[in-house]
Amino acid sequence: MNDAARKPLPPWLKVSVPSGEKVSRIRRTCAERGLHTVCASARCPNLGECWGAGTATFMILGGQCTRGCRFCSVPSAARPPAPAPAEPGLLAQTVAELGLRYVVLTTVCRDDLPDQGAGHIAACIAAVKDLAPEIRVEILLQDFAAEPAPLRTVLAASPDVIGHNLETVERLTPAVRDGRCGYRLSLQALAALRALAPKTPLKSSLMLGLGETDDEVLAALRDLRSAGVELVTIGQYLRPTAASRHVPVVRYVTPEEFAAWAGRAKDMGFTHAACGPFVRSSYHAAEAFTAGLLGVRIH
Repeated sequence: MNDAARKPLPPWLKVSVPSGEKVSRIRRTCAERGLHTVCASARCPNLGECWGAGTATFMILGGQCTRGCRFCSVPSAARPPAPAPAEPGLLAQTVAELGLRYVVLTTVCRDDLPDQGAGHIAACIAAVKDLAPEIRVEILLQDFAAEPAPLRTVLAASPDVIGHNLETVERLTPAVRDGRCGYRLSLQALAALRALAPKTPLKSSLMLGLGETDDEVLAALRDLRSAGVELVTIGQYLRPTAASRHVPVVRYVTPEEFAAWAGRAKDMGFTHAACGPFVRSSYHAAEAFTAGLLGVRIH
């Protein structure tokens, strides 16, 4: 593959460095309490924008993942440290103190744990809801090998939005995602979530720029709709580092192309489609589309 990242970034992919009092406060507070934000760990380009608006995405279950997907900058380890027992309480305390109104919780994969971390995830959701019931909680899950038991454990904590990312098209999945992941496995997990929680908004995400074709993206969107997904985000893949373990960027998709994908997705029946170069799975998670689905005013 040719690495498009060796060329200068197109103008639509240039952003300012995140700054501001709220950004500094969230960084400082999380560092003091040993909390991880996927905003920082995954080098999200929207960090300043989202944090400045009072929305943040926290990565729970630790800062190391048992899987090693080739698009992700989160460190991997066969046996990461055990989940911190204090994390649920510290997380709830932090989101309440920071005055956040909408929180996205995402997780590393913990294939090393008997329940794959489901109990800890549920405890984090419950702690936030117990301490600050006005805060809406969205959970972005690993696939849990599509096993019903851990999915039920997490859903019992009543997250307001549930999601699992398909990430890329079927052909590219083996080259982009860890071998324990799978395109059909992800669809199976999404379908299981829809069956277990039929009234909870279900979300997924795709990255473009990895060498996929338009027909493959359309097929992935159709598969997501068939699995019951109603909210979709589509963004540009950006290589986290130049390290060989990270797959290269094949091309930069234009804003006009992303706009066209948003239209196609809505025509296919998605309730909401956020599509753009900087869109990520948690991008503008608290905007009107989620607020409308949940019957709550976020802003």
